[in-house]
Amino acid sequence: MKFFVDTADIAEIRDLAATGLLDGVTTNPSLVAKTGRRFTDLVAEICDVVPGPVSAEVAATDFDTMLKEAHLLTRIADNVAVKVPLTPDGLKVCRSLTADGRMVNVTLCFSAAQAILAAKAGATFVSPFVGRLDDIGTDGMELIADIVAIYRQYPAFGTEVLVASVRHPMHVVEAARLGAQVATVPPAVLRQLFRHPLTDSGLDRFLDDWRKTGQTILPGAGDGR
Repeated sequence: MKFFVDTADIAEIRDLAATGLLDGVTTNPSLVAKTGRRFTDLVAEICDVVPGPVSAEVAATDFDTMLKEAHLLTRIADNVAVKVPLTPDGLKVCRSLTADGRMVNVTLCFSAAQAILAAKAGATFVSPFVGRLDDIGTDGMELIADIVAIYRQYPAFGTEVLVASVRHPMHVVEAARLGAQVATVPPAVLRQLFRHPLTDSGLDRFLDDWRKTGQTILPGAGDGR
């Protein structure tokens, strides 16, 4: 499974990219607004930090304006994935861009039927929002299971399932179990994946036992030299 981080905070992106675990970045207008940065400048900086796909979303809703915005975004860097809404005009833009070899992330997917349309339009990624479905009393992971199962029936579909609106580590684990190719995760949730109380207690015990030996591994460590 590929890990994308869902943020526009460049400091967070740099820190997580340093782990070597980051495969891409997703942004949206809400995340960009929090930074106070100029959108295109921020996208360019993120693309310099992360070589994988960086999703940058159009702001328009009509075909002509969306396509113009998309062409501007693709000129920022080769690894920009243009993010378009799952609407008729959005899918028209998707088809146009993918025909030119550009990456497209079709966002705001809430049904398997919509995911089929995104794949038919040639989307690179489709982004089902599991957390928002959970919020209205629907099991968001059931949608992931449906989309993955449908896509497996049609090898010609090259669209990857990008699980979005991830709220906790079990969303990531379940998405991986179901076979989704990508999860885009907020920085806080991505860091939670490292944690387990038995890891912490085990490390504390090992360090305590090591201190009792009075030894050091590096010459001069701990003796003031």
